[in-house]
Amino acid sequence: MKPRIHPESRSVVFRDRAAGTAFLTRSTAHAPGTIEWEDGKTYPLVDVEISSASHPFYTGTARIVDSEGRVERFHRRYDR
Repeated sequence: MKPRIHPESRSVVFRDRAAGTAFLTRSTAHAPGTIEWEDGKTYPLVDVEISSASHPFYTGTARIVDSEGRVERFHRRYDR
């Protein structure tokens, strides 16, 4: 690997604003703020609008679209 071309990876806290949850992971993201984590250390903080804690697909609240019914309705409406 070439030296000094890769971004620095460090521990960062991501906080989901919609669900009110936070998780600590490694990232290269630049964080505007800091937060004191459960271990007593201070980490950079990145606020995100949506994560797996609040996304409808992962929480099981996603709607299933009835595409077959829509196709039949289209054919009934525009069939000549």
